[in-house]
Amino acid sequence: MQEEHRSRRQDAADPRPLVGEPLCLDLLNTRWIEERVRHDLLDSVDGLAVWLRSAGLDDRAVADRATLDATVETREILLALLEQGRSRSAETVEACNRVLERGALHYRLGDDGVEEHPRTADPAWLPSWLAAADYLRLMAGAPGRVKPCAHPDCVLHFYDTTKSGTRRWCSMAVCGNRAKAARHYERAKGGR
Repeated sequence: MQEEHRSRRQDAADPRPLVGEPLCLDLLNTRWIEERVRHDLLDSVDGLAVWLRSAGLDDRAVADRATLDATVETREILLALLEQGRSRSAETVEACNRVLERGALHYRLGDDGVEEHPRTADPAWLPSWLAAADYLRLMAGAPGRVKPCAHPDCVLHFYDTTKSGTRRWCSMAVCGNRAKAARHYERAKGGR
C-alpha cells in the first residue's frame, strides 16, 4: 500500500496537494488543478520562494526573477520529456542538454565519505540543473515508475514506490477516491 504521508503538505505555506516527490517531479507538480481551477506556484518570485523552501533549496538558491525564469523553462522541458516518452524530439533533448551543460557535479572526500557538490556558473540555474540531473537519475533507474496521475482532471506526477509498481493515483485519498465515487455514481445511476 502506498504511504500517504508523501502527499501531505510538508510546509504549511506550500499550497500544493502533492509534495515530497523526487525533485524533478516536485518541480512539475508546481502546477496543479484544484476544484477545476488551474494553479501555478511559479507564477511569481514569491511562489518560487515557497517551492525552493519546500524542496530544501532555499539555502542554496535565491528566489529572484532570473531563477524563476530558468526554473519555469526547465519545468516545461521536463514536462515535454515525460509527455514525449521514448519518442522525444531532438529539440526537447537538446533543450534538456543545454540545462545540464550549465552545471556539473564535483566530488570531495569528506569525513563521512564521498560528498557531492553541484556547481553552476550562474547560480540562477542551480535548481534547474538539480531537477534535470534528478530526471536523468530517475530515467536511468526505473523510468516506468515515473507516472502521471490516472485521474483525467489531474496534472500531477509521482514516483511509484509500491512493490508491485501498480500505483495509479497521485493520492488515493483524493484522485483515487474521486474515481471510486464516479464509478459508484455510474453504477447507481444505471441501476435506476
